[in-house]
Amino acid sequence: MSVERETGVGSLGELWRRGAAQLRQAGVEEANADAELLLLYLLGIGKSALLRDWREAFPAGKSEDWQALLARRASGIPVQYVIGEQYFYGRAFKVTEAVLIPRPETELLAEAVLEAADRIWPGSGNSAPVVLDVGTGSGALAVTLAAERPDWQVVASDLSDEALQVARSNAQSHGADARIAFIQGDLLSPFLRGSSHELAVDVLVSNPPYIPSADIPGLQREVRDHEPRLALDGGDDGLDPYRAMAGQLPLLPRLPRIVAWEVGAGQAPEAAELLRAVADWGDVRFVKDYAGIDRHVVAVK
Repeated sequence: MSVERETGVGSLGELWRRGAAQLRQAGVEEANADAELLLLYLLGIGKSALLRDWREAFPAGKSEDWQALLARRASGIPVQYVIGEQYFYGRAFKVTEAVLIPRPETELLAEAVLEAADRIWPGSGNSAPVVLDVGTGSGALAVTLAAERPDWQVVASDLSDEALQVARSNAQSHGADARIAFIQGDLLSPFLRGSSHELAVDVLVSNPPYIPSADIPGLQREVRDHEPRLALDGGDDGLDPYRAMAGQLPLLPRLPRIVAWEVGAGQAPEAAELLRAVADWGDVRFVKDYAGIDRHVVAVK
């Protein structure tokens, strides 16, 4: 890495250490990791290049930009919003404050849907399922499913037009925009019998808002102050979106063969009961997240 040394600044490693200390003093929990992400973003390099050039001089003229990035993160803005992206299922997704930041545990929901659908539609082809991602946000689930199974028909919906714009951009980035239809609307309302976008859904997947309204003030500042409340607030007990979707399921042209929901801690049993009240599913199971919490409910018929 050939750069001009900026007097008194130091090496990349020294800048990272000082930056991490600055973030730690500001109360950032993942100070080391976030400082590294900011440094990689600023320099436009990967982690292997950073490790290789750890002792190289920090580029001349970048100090002001570096301090600006640190200041934004120190103020509580999530690092993903600062750098404008988050990786999900091995792909980089654009994120803005109009969408929820994709979480690693939601990758397990994508895996569960892929596995369940592959058992029903092995090889797909002409029998490819119609998949609806409700509350798509950044489009992480919809784009991942479309990219992993190119013959699937995928529809992504969201109440927020700003979120849909981000999702469309991500679909374009990953070459899936021609295979995903984006529809604005509230939960399943646009797709019910007789509605403008009536849709016979085979697979319904959703990561809706599930945080109880009263819990939102106690969330981490990064989540509470910067992630969209529309994507967080699930009503008094966090289950309002699930009740609404469960009530709408019989109003679709046909009942989906698979319904897969991400839920909040402790909500899986109640969410499962909502689904069982709608239909006699062959299997209703829970998928644990990396912390051992029942994070996903998957019903298969």
